[in-house]
Amino acid sequence: MVNDTSAAGEASSSRRKRQRVPSIVEDEAGNSGGDEVARSGTLFELDLLDCSICCNALTIPVFQCDNGHIACSSCCTKMRQKCPSCTLPIGHYRSRIMEKIVKAIIVPCPNAKHGCTGKFSYGEESIHEKKCSFALCYCPVPNCNYSGVYEDLYSHYAANHKDIYKRFMYGYSHNVCLSIEAEIYAFQEYFDGPLVVIQCFKEPQGMLMTVNCIAPSAPGVGELSYNLSYSFGGKTMTFELKNMNRIQKVSFQTPEKDFMLVPDYFLSCVALAKGVSICIRRIEKTEETEEDED
Repeated sequence: MVNDTSAAGEASSSRRKRQRVPSIVEDEAGNSGGDEVARSGTLFELDLLDCSICCNALTIPVFQCDNGHIACSSCCTKMRQKCPSCTLPIGHYRSRIMEKIVKAIIVPCPNAKHGCTGKFSYGEESIHEKKCSFALCYCPVPNCNYSGVYEDLYSHYAANHKDIYKRFMYGYSHNVCLSIEAEIYAFQEYFDGPLVVIQCFKEPQGMLMTVNCIAPSAPGVGELSYNLSYSFGGKTMTFELKNMNRIQKVSFQTPEKDFMLVPDYFLSCVALAKGVSICIRRIEKTEETEEDED
């Protein structure tokens, strides 16, 4: 009796685990350089890498229950180590394969279409986005719908809303004529630089004043300090902030912090707060600060 060894070999080989064959990179001349590159694929639904409980991007460590349900570490604590899908314990055993997958997925910055070239592991792009210099900023002028990266916004404002009486120079005190009804006063540095917005909010206890620079929270962008003062009837009150807050868009919600409160009894009887002055300074980085950042 003759055994069909070839057929048995084929069946055996078909059951074997497929071997990973490294790809070969060719140079410009078409010659193979023999360099191995990692195999890659495309994941169309990145939501699969989100925690099923909080729906945020999974971050290492990632935990799983005995049934394989996945959760991030913070949700395990919030759920008191009980899986919301099957009630089995969760938070004791890490899902190493999911951690590897999350770390291996590389995504571009959400501001890639605006010029950012950064790429990050999945979940880390949201952290970068908060300090990305390519984040969109919005024009503070009412009824103007322009938005763009901060440098383009400054150029837009200088070209379309230029007002020589609403310009400031670093280190000099400038008088500001604020209208409580208008609620906003925007002015720009003399050389088409940063946009600074002063806002006032009428409250029962008086008037709140805030100062913000329209800029992303990127290092080195819009890093300013200011001294704000209000004078009336021979009296003056001041408010100083070493680091001016940076915003991408003007908000008309009453601020909860970093504001100067002018009491009702201290306000001028006229509608205009004519006694407001401000001095804006640029924060100069010291050598020690630069070394710390490096």
